[in-house]
Amino acid sequence: MRILVIDDEKPVRDMLKQTLKGEGFAVDTAEDGEAGSQLARSNEYDVIVLDNRMPKKTGIEVVRELRDTGNHTPILMLSVLGDVRQKADLLNLGADDYLVKPYSYEELVARIRALLRRPKAVVGEVLTADDLVLDTKRHHVQRGKKDVVLTNKEFGLLEYLMRNAGTVLTRGMIMEHVWDMNIDPFSNTIESHIASLRKKIEPRGARKLIATIPGRGYKFDADLKTA
Repeated sequence: MRILVIDDEKPVRDMLKQTLKGEGFAVDTAEDGEAGSQLARSNEYDVIVLDNRMPKKTGIEVVRELRDTGNHTPILMLSVLGDVRQKADLLNLGADDYLVKPYSYEELVARIRALLRRPKAVVGEVLTADDLVLDTKRHHVQRGKKDVVLTNKEFGLLEYLMRNAGTVLTRGMIMEHVWDMNIDPFSNTIESHIASLRKKIEPRGARKLIATIPGRGYKFDADLKTA
């Protein structure tokens, strides 16, 4: 899952990036509203974490601009202001949630995960396909009765594949959602991660779950259940 953090305070921005990367997210950042709005309209993100008081464009202006241009990416607003009327205004403009500073990073991550679940056709924290179980909250994967140890990036890749089970995902789509904008588009990192993931979740004798669609991309080829 790929997140955009827009905040003009570098220490806050860096800490959010570090925290969210530690949770397995791919994270891009922007230092003002104008740059953030441009990134949000140029790339595909799963959630935008947006500060309200910023130079060039405020959070309110960014929300309005994105919604007016048809961008419906879930937005979590951050602000030192706790005014009820402003909260209502932001939510009415199209923000999806509002968190008042100071906040705990645990709550911020929980709210991001709630936003990731809310708009999806596939919801739930535990994803199951065949005998493979992925628990997004516990960051745990199991195939049959055996635990599977994945890196953060492999976990994010598997979650994206499973949440889009049955859909052919192109290399570009995977790059957009699982990696940040610093990835070299000409590298073979996606192919390497797919190969590594297959070795870990498709032991000998087990049903193959990740299919390669020649010339198109990859597909998680199993029915998905959620809880």
